[in-house]
Amino acid sequence: MQAETTAPAIKGSILPGKKSRLAYVMGELKRNKHYYILMSPYMLIFFMFTVIPVVFSLGLSFFYFNMLEFPRFVGWQNYSRLFLNDDIFMIALKNTFMFAVITGPVSYIACFVFAWIINELAPKVRAFMTLIFYAPAISGNVFFIWLIVFSGDRYGYLNGFLMKTGFILEPIQWLLDEKYILTIVMIVQLWLSLGTSFLAFIAGLQTIDRSLIEAGAVDGIKNRWQELWFITLPSMRPQLLFGAVMQITGSFAVADISIALAGFPSVNYAAHTVVTHLMDFGTIRFEMGYASAIATVLFGIMIGTNMLTQKALRKVGE
Repeated sequence: MQAETTAPAIKGSILPGKKSRLAYVMGELKRNKHYYILMSPYMLIFFMFTVIPVVFSLGLSFFYFNMLEFPRFVGWQNYSRLFLNDDIFMIALKNTFMFAVITGPVSYIACFVFAWIINELAPKVRAFMTLIFYAPAISGNVFFIWLIVFSGDRYGYLNGFLMKTGFILEPIQWLLDEKYILTIVMIVQLWLSLGTSFLAFIAGLQTIDRSLIEAGAVDGIKNRWQELWFITLPSMRPQLLFGAVMQITGSFAVADISIALAGFPSVNYAAHTVVTHLMDFGTIRFEMGYASAIATVLFGIMIGTNMLTQKALRKVGE
């Protein structure tokens, strides 16, 4: 008897809540319809060319598909082959993590340091220096400059300099020797890394409220380092998070630089990365299911790294 009396009360207490929440959502949609209309073209393109392909790739990673036959479900076979039988993938994974661990933090810190220094300059000088530092990122195929620098004959700039100064007697095949290839690609990646994150940091530094710095001086901020940690970095947290995402994505997605400098594939896969491995199976061998498994693993690594980085950046200034 008690259950019969309480059931209608519970039901009555839930349904009005659901109706009120639905009415609230519909009211918000109606009230802000102009914003959603303006956002709809971008959201439509984003879902069509980003969300749907990612979901489709995730599903395709459980199939064998060579673009000629109908996809055949193979379950976890692509992933087991990837981690247990594909030695080249493990080399690519090791190289990619080396890229990410070395070039990611170094380029991220370099972007902020250069942005911080340039922000202290006069406006015209600041604009000129911003263009100079950002130029490599917006230039076209700049790899040929480094091909000349690291050319394997005596006419290469580095070989010519070392031979002229007596450090070496014979030219070194920089881009054909697996001892040097990965280091060279990292150097070029760092040279090209002052891109979108650099501009985001410049913009973030420009928007810091100067009254916060004056209030900090009153509260006991004694030097620029304390000002940087307790005022500048917390005020730039959105730009820091955006820059972290861009740098992590760039460091894990290295491919063009490796192919341009070391060839495809590189000598003994010395500069082989996960993305070049993905390109090998996706655009040359047309094993789309296996390539989708590689892309899914890379996507998961990027998501996990971004989450850890953002969690660490939220503690800045605490």
